[in-house]
Amino acid sequence: MIIGDRVRLRAINHDDLQLFVEWLNDPEVIEGLEQYFPLSIDQEEKWFENMLSSPPEEHPMMIEVKSNDGWLPVGNCGFMRIDWRVRSAEFGIFIGEKQYWSQGFGTEAVQLLMQHGFDTLNLNRVFLRVYETNKRAIRAYEKVGFSHEGRLRKAHFYNGEYIDVLLMSMLRQEWKNKT
Repeated sequence: MIIGDRVRLRAINHDDLQLFVEWLNDPEVIEGLEQYFPLSIDQEEKWFENMLSSPPEEHPMMIEVKSNDGWLPVGNCGFMRIDWRVRSAEFGIFIGEKQYWSQGFGTEAVQLLMQHGFDTLNLNRVFLRVYETNKRAIRAYEKVGFSHEGRLRKAHFYNGEYIDVLLMSMLRQEWKNKT
């Protein structure tokens, strides 16, 4: 478990799958994700089984926030497509509980995972893709220290229009200089 001030990251359990199905069937939540088809519990269970057979470093983690009633699950984050030769990974995150949007929980989760990636996994570079329309996420990534690296023009189709996909990254040295 990775624990911060208001957020902690923990392993995903089978019991979490129903929450993911609810979140990933919410049009507002998936607006910033590649998910665009309705998701069933059967599909999510198959995803879970496949995830368990992937390397542990690529297992997404549940984001939980501290409340008066304990820890509440609100989303997930993790590394994908880790390339151990060049020590690079892609990062992804979403907050599914919309009442926790724009309160800094996503930013803290990103910080916790970057610390884990650079200090525990010994990554040298973490990158992400974000839709130009996802201003909240872009702001959080910039706050943590991600730099704009490029733009894939009209690379995503959403809600009847093509939008740009921004590429952002952070290097180990940039993380060290920031902390």
